[in-house]
Amino acid sequence: MTPRAGCPAIVTLLTDFGASDAYAGVMKGVMLGINPSLAIVDLTQDVRPQDVLQGAFLLGTAWRYFPPGAIHVAVVDPGVGTDRRALLAQGEGHTFLAPDNGLLSFVLRSAFDRPSTGSGRTEEPFAVRHRPLPPGFHAYALTNPHYWLPKVSSTFHGRDVFAPVAAHLSLGAPPEEMGEPVSTVATFLIPQPRWEGGRLVGCVLHVDRFGNIVTNVTAEAVAGLGANPVVEVGGKGIRGLSATYGAGSGLVALTGSHGYLEIALVNGDAARALGVKVGDAVAVRSAT
Repeated sequence: MTPRAGCPAIVTLLTDFGASDAYAGVMKGVMLGINPSLAIVDLTQDVRPQDVLQGAFLLGTAWRYFPPGAIHVAVVDPGVGTDRRALLAQGEGHTFLAPDNGLLSFVLRSAFDRPSTGSGRTEEPFAVRHRPLPPGFHAYALTNPHYWLPKVSSTFHGRDVFAPVAAHLSLGAPPEEMGEPVSTVATFLIPQPRWEGGRLVGCVLHVDRFGNIVTNVTAEAVAGLGANPVVEVGGKGIRGLSATYGAGSGLVALTGSHGYLEIALVNGDAARALGVKVGDAVAVRSAT
């Protein structure tokens, strides 16, 4: 899908490059050198270094807020220069460029399945393996050097591969010319909430810069537990849901803007106060 006539193409950029080095700026320079009319939007350059899961979560909560035709470039790439693939994926009117390391997990799985009645898992949570593309998506490995910079560094594919490919796509280059089609993509095994003895047991997916604890429990699941559910995390129990981060005092539970249950500490850092990290358990039960 291409941008509307008269509108500049939009490219979003998500990396772990930070602001103290010029890496993200150089990527923008490469793209603008190929298409000077691009509109480049920083999603964030502050993904924790090499934290592919965090990058995947942030990308997954952001891309839908951009218009169809947007190109999303995500580079959190500990395996740069190895045999990991570089990917182009398309679906729901959007294009994604990323290393094949799990960074597209939350894009390819836009909503959690229903809570399960048992674990039924044969893999560890957050394990990465290749899984089939979901319906409506197709993908290509970036193997055509015609659309790369002439000289490719083994340590900076963001500059030499992903950025120029994004710019060429924005000018109308066909995705199928970028390389061979692929049918599987590396994704994280994203844990699902499950029922255990009347409690909905989930886990921590993300901790944001404020220390708010984001879980894999959806607002819809919590709504089925009555008006004042009890949220259990880090050895503490929180009764009822708050409407805002600043309601009351101490620990509060609420639905975040992304639709998942969060735990926050009013004017504080909940994750630090509770000693909670990604993967830790969270449970929700009815108050009665």
